[in-house]
Amino acid sequence: MDAMEFFESSAGEWRSQRSTHHLAFRQAEIGDSNIQVTALGADDARVAEICQMHEVDPSRAAGGAFVTWHGTMAWDKDDENHKGSTVFAIVPDPENPRQGLMLRERGYAEIVPVAGRFEMDDEDALLLITEYETMSSIERFWFANPNVRMRTSSVKRFGGFSTSTFCTEIRVAPDAAAPAAEKESVASEFYSALGW
Repeated sequence: MDAMEFFESSAGEWRSQRSTHHLAFRQAEIGDSNIQVTALGADDARVAEICQMHEVDPSRAAGGAFVTWHGTMAWDKDDENHKGSTVFAIVPDPENPRQGLMLRERGYAEIVPVAGRFEMDDEDALLLITEYETMSSIERFWFANPNVRMRTSSVKRFGGFSTSTFCTEIRVAPDAAAPAAEKESVASEFYSALGW
């Protein structure tokens, strides 16, 4: 599997349960969100636009994804919301399509255009390493099965403040024609992963 195949496998709507550990305060915060992933072909205008934003030749892109999300966290104030969207462009290294550049119009840790490095590990998990002006992040995404996806992230600020997050995501409508027993099995794996 390469990064583009990973995004194609991620296409659809997901329900995410998240636990964020604020290491400096030794406290954890829970939250949830709905995520929509749309895989984009290499010829999509949005992929070309992100490449041009980062001064990368669009012909090098293998494709990308458009991701939207809307969520809440336990410590949210009245005027806070976790809603947004971003476009990814995947630019593989010529000698190895399982690693390369991941271009985004907004990052995970800072709302600015950012270029990170991606690589697929030996278990076909997607690793994303991003350096920002004031912090760095490492994210790992992998599938427990085709309809259950896991994600971990670690954010380190240059002042030393760090957070660590674990998410379990279940595909909202894995297959409308799937037998009820199969859907129940997917849900059971999801809740088991959460410890429910």
